[in-house]
Amino acid sequence: MCQTSALMEKDGGEELLLENVTRIEVDEDGLNITTLFEGTNAWPKTAIRRIDFAAGKVYLYNKA
Repeated sequence: MCQTSALMEKDGGEELLLENVTRIEVDEDGLNITTLFEGTNAWPKTAIRRIDFAAGKVYLYNKA
């Protein structure tokens, strides 16, 4: 199984938020991200910047 990570873009770099991401749902407040071992967590005011399928990375940013 391909492992996907969620990273937050921050100050010109990136910070690893979650590993083993299995699902991302977009809603009006932000994102709901589910991982293999931790369940689902809400990430308000967060959006997807880009997805690198080859690297298994989803880059996020704060919409504030």
